[in-house]
Amino acid sequence: MTHPFQVLHHICIVVHDLDKTVAYYETLGMGPWFDYPKSSPYVQFEVPNPSASSEMRYKCVDLDNVQLQLCQPSLLDSPQRRFLDRHGEGVYHLGFEVGDCDAAEQQARALGLGVTARGRRGDGTGFTYFDTREQAGTVLEIRKS
Repeated sequence: MTHPFQVLHHICIVVHDLDKTVAYYETLGMGPWFDYPKSSPYVQFEVPNPSASSEMRYKCVDLDNVQLQLCQPSLLDSPQRRFLDRHGEGVYHLGFEVGDCDAAEQQARALGLGVTARGRRGDGTGFTYFDTREQAGTVLEIRKS
């Protein structure tokens, strides 16, 4: 089994104004942009503030080699809102695609990584965010779509 941080899927940038940022990237030729595909509901959803999570706005663009995600957090308290308030706009997390979320999460926990948020759907797809900002300079996420 490969390690959980082998296949980069996306880079997520937290921004103040999602529409303005998308418009700028479009002037650079990036597009088309689409809303983050929120599919079936999570059967497990452990996040610091579910209300803040549901109010975040995301736009994504698939580039040739990676997906770029823009996130505009609501004014409600969340890790993304705190990051934006303290550091300004910038890379919030790197998302890595895995074949099995639960197995990859176990591997990362075995490496000593703490979980800050996670979600799973009934079919096993989902995400886990790890507390790696201090050591890696950014949050690391695993996901299975």
